Amino acid sequence: MDDLTKSAFHRRPDLHVETEGEFRGWRTWSRDNFETHNGPFYHRMEDDGQIRCAFRVEKKHLNGASNVHGGAFMAFADYCLFAIAGPVLQGPAVTVSFACEFLDAAREGELVEGSGEITRAGSSVIFLRGLLKSAERPLFSFSGTIKRVKRRSLPVASNDAR
Repeated sequence: MDDLTKSAFHRRPDLHVETEGEFRGWRTWSRDNFETHNGPFYHRMEDDGQIRCAFRVEKKHLNGASNVHGGAFMAFADYCLFAIAGPVLQGPAVTVSFACEFLDAAREGELVEGSGEITRAGSSVIFLRGLLKSAERPLFSFSGTIKRVKRRSLPVASNDAR
């Protein structure tokens, strides 16, 4: 991994680095209210350049059977897509496709970790796949496509629209 790619992973105005607790030194984003409310979800770059994501299962992540809700897995996996793509993303993007398979359940207190890879990165879309695990137990596999987007400015309100 070159220094430019590694620096792109670290250079974000909405990046928060955890300073306490189990995830001290891990990163998260402050820009996404949904992820902030449903997480917290974290990511970090390992020495070999691989992106590792994680969250600790809390009561709020559980369904009626006391297992992690499928929607919580899906939200975390979508977070993983963007963390994994971070070193090459270089700007805003949106998820355009997402596929998943539920493999096993997770319970309150478990550490769920996500990892994956970019399978192809073009000029406008990035294809990825990954796996969520608890210890060595596979829980959830996923793949997705994210599309780079340009920020559009909002139209300026006109006083002539009367």
